[in-house]
Parts: sequence; C-alpha cells; structure tokens
Amino acid sequence: MTDDLDVRRRRAAYRAAHRGTKEMDALVGRYADAKIATFDGAALERFERFLAIADPTLQNWIFAKESVSGTEFGPLVDDIRKFHGLESLAGHTE
Repeated sequence: MTDDLDVRRRRAAYRAAHRGTKEMDALVGRYADAKIATFDGAALERFERFLAIADPTLQNWIFAKESVSGTEFGPLVDDIRKFHGLESLAGHTE
C-alpha cells in the first residue's frame, strides 16, 4: 500500500510541475515538492482531483479572481496561497 501511495505521490508531483503554463508549473509544482510527502491517501486523492482542473480555473482561484469557498478545494487553495506568501482567503466572502 505504501508503495502505491509513493507512486501516486510521484505522479502527482510530476503533474503538478508540468501543468502547461510556467506560472502554474511554479505555483502548484513547488507546493507539491514541499508538501506532497506529507499527504495521506485522502489528501492525495483530493490533490489528484485538484490537478484535473484546468489551469485557468486554478489560476483564478489561487489569485482570488474567482471564489473557491464552499468547495472541497477551499482549504487546499488557501494552503497554496499561504505557501507562496499570498493573502489568506480564510473567512473571505465574495
């Protein structure tokens, strides 16, 4: 099971760093490099679903152009924002 989790982590880290745009490669890839080893199965599954979302949507979420509150990805996006020193959106309503 651990081997499977490690393989999934490596695949997700690769996908995170090879999004298709340099900005998203850097934002999501660096976050994954720093955090993915700590993800348990549920967190990794959520991150894998997050990676399936198109770059424009993720970029809008990360740069707070579009609200992500009320979705399963709100805490993840907030953690990515904090990791990169961007303003936290916790408690932020639009």
